[in-house]
Amino acid sequence: MRILELKAMRGPNYWSVKRHNLIVMRLDIEDLEQKPTDKIPGFYERITSLLPSMYSHRCSEDHEGGFFERVKRGTWMGHVIEHIALEIQTLAGMETGFGRTRSTRENGVYNVVFSYIEEPVGMYAAKASVRIAEALISGAKFDLADDLQKMRELREESRLGPSTGSIVHEAVARGIPYLRLNGQSLVQLGHGIHQKRIRATITSKTSNIGVEIACDKEETKQLLESYEIPVPKGRVVRSEEGLEAALDSVGFPCVIKPSGGNHGRGATIGIKSLEEAKVALAKAKEISRSVIVERYITGLDHRLLVINHRFIAGAKRTPACVVGDGKSTIAQLAEEVNKDPRRGYGHENVLTRIDIDDHTLKLIGLKGLTPESVPAKGETVYLKATANLSTGGTADDVTEVVHPFNVFLAERISRIIDLDICGIDIMTDDITIPLNESGGAVLEVNAAPGFRMHLDPTGGIGRNVA
Repeated sequence: MRILELKAMRGPNYWSVKRHNLIVMRLDIEDLEQKPTDKIPGFYERITSLLPSMYSHRCSEDHEGGFFERVKRGTWMGHVIEHIALEIQTLAGMETGFGRTRSTRENGVYNVVFSYIEEPVGMYAAKASVRIAEALISGAKFDLADDLQKMRELREESRLGPSTGSIVHEAVARGIPYLRLNGQSLVQLGHGIHQKRIRATITSKTSNIGVEIACDKEETKQLLESYEIPVPKGRVVRSEEGLEAALDSVGFPCVIKPSGGNHGRGATIGIKSLEEAKVALAKAKEISRSVIVERYITGLDHRLLVINHRFIAGAKRTPACVVGDGKSTIAQLAEEVNKDPRRGYGHENVLTRIDIDDHTLKLIGLKGLTPESVPAKGETVYLKATANLSTGGTADDVTEVVHPFNVFLAERISRIIDLDICGIDIMTDDITIPLNESGGAVLEVNAAPGFRMHLDPTGGIGRNVA
């Protein structure tokens, strides 16, 4: 078989006015024009074995199992490839179901049309479905795992993030048209004089100076401190010599993080020795030349979301961790946690899978542990230093219990930094107590806060912050 032409539809088209996202593949099935599926020995058994979930495909029979009935009776390979392309997208976490296969004036040449969620995935699925069909015809063994993982990776590279996607979804629900302006998160809402633009959760009304201040953690801290906002004591360093001087001032335990970092990248918490601090400094300098050394504030990690200087939602975040059962290793416990159906690759589900990476090895190594260590029953072992959802953390909604003083503080901070949308990270044992009484502190202000923890919290009520 040969793919003669492959293109993506991105709007109303010849094949459908309502379904805008379609892949159109012009396929030459060559000598298979004389060999429908009932003429290929063992084809029915092999396709039902490799892709048993295709039983849900109703096809023109209009009942479950209808497509398999067509295969058993005999149908042409273009039709089979259409259904394979749809099914492997669904198996990769992108459920879609519209397809059409039509013959052309050329003998053996078909237009195979199917819907897609993400264009690069749709294009990949077209080529992969031909390879899968060829393996089913020849009887060769075929492992779907590699193709499904590649499609998931392509989806994560090309899809809108959960925050941007939620805003676009809300716009569509309100009848507001949108246009994606690049391959990342730059989106136009509306047209003409009414158009607005967003980049993730930064809007066309967001102050550029506010973003610059928020991106510089030390400048943010200095500004907040001048307004009597409680912040951790700390210093900026750029070398090991400066690190030692800062540690003399800040003391242990401490936190070391890049001045311009985000999503917890390059940050290390709970440092208790100079040797640990030097390792953390090298890690932070991979992200930013300037590194912040500050006092480690104990407590629970909270995120307060403020939009248009009004408190909207709050979440308590917990770093990725496992709880020992006295029998299983850390690696086995992590794998068990990853079996939670709410966890998936990247942002495909509410929660992200926990990966045991170099950062995890260093973190548990500080406690003399390895992935093969067996924690005691009830012992909590943290696998990440930060509570970001993107590294496997969890979040519980606390919107209703945030103390009014802390609400006032968050709204005041948004005006001090001058951000229309901001996420304020607060470390405190109890968010129901005023921050100036609990001994907590404001850790940082985020100019493009993620919405995922508020939209789909692990516990509590989801908030439609979009």
